[in-house]
Amino acid sequence: MHQRAGDTGCLIPHLQELEKYGRVLPKGVIADSGYGSEENYAFLENNNVEAFIKYSTFDKEQTRAWKNQVGRIENMEYDEDLDEWICAAGKRLIFQYENKKKTENGYISHKRNYRCVDCKGCPFQESCAKGKETKKIQVSMQNQEQRKEIRERLSTEHGDKLYRKRKSDVESVYGQIKHNRQFRRFYLRGLSKTKVEWGLICIAHNLCKWASKINQNEENYQVG
Repeated sequence: MHQRAGDTGCLIPHLQELEKYGRVLPKGVIADSGYGSEENYAFLENNNVEAFIKYSTFDKEQTRAWKNQVGRIENMEYDEDLDEWICAAGKRLIFQYENKKKTENGYISHKRNYRCVDCKGCPFQESCAKGKETKKIQVSMQNQEQRKEIRERLSTEHGDKLYRKRKSDVESVYGQIKHNRQFRRFYLRGLSKTKVEWGLICIAHNLCKWASKINQNEENYQVG
């Protein structure tokens, strides 16, 4: 149980909870895009845990509509020697400054800011710069490298198979609890009370699975 509105900040505290009780970290973690962040990827890499976690725009990047958006950094080319980004029109975005962003867990991300100095008269200015005089982007170079690794990992047969298996293993449980059991909200307040409530829900879910398994075994031994 986590007192956070979003999923992103829950992954690291959850894994640290395993260590707290003397359990070893898994060799790999499979999770949906809600957990795909620079901080989480860095934590898993530092702990030798292989990440099979999509980031927020992973699926959108595969579409034609996304690839036609010239203002997206994923559709730009990076000149590593000059530290500049080149847009679809061949214009260059020049480095301006770097700033830092700190997460609620204390992780510091380094953001590099770039600006195009030659947007005027560009046919893509309206769609790329969103009506502004010049195009600006903010990017974490570490996260760009992480996303590249995730794309390559999930594009393999092994990675694709693991991620597909997650959908059947995990999403079906949510469907059973939220839809079939009609549990859509907690009725108690306070973390300690909701932990108990959620524990009871999990026990009920597992008992139903156990009963179903017993019934299947009995049917297999019936004599016609």
